[in-house]
Amino acid sequence: MVKHVVTFQFAGSPEIRREVATRFRDALLALPQQIEELKSIEVGLNENPAEQWDLVLIAQAETLADIAAYSAHPAHLAAVEIIAGHKAGRACVDYTIDE
Repeated sequence: MVKHVVTFQFAGSPEIRREVATRFRDALLALPQQIEELKSIEVGLNENPAEQWDLVLIAQAETLADIAAYSAHPAHLAAVEIIAGHKAGRACVDYTIDE
């Protein structure tokens, strides 16, 4: 099993950043029902105003190839459109876990 952990930082006022993060979260949470390769997804909005990052997602898939398939899926690409023009930063780590 592979965990795909991504953090996002958005541009704009705190209100705009929160609104974009909320819309993106809602779209991401709908993806497991639409993308067979995606086994689960957890999405959190940052609640600590002292921190710079706005959203984190933790997705699980069987393989790195499944992560690639999820990333290229039209439903995922539609979700990513929500943050177009708002993304100030992104960091990603993919790692294998034992079950």
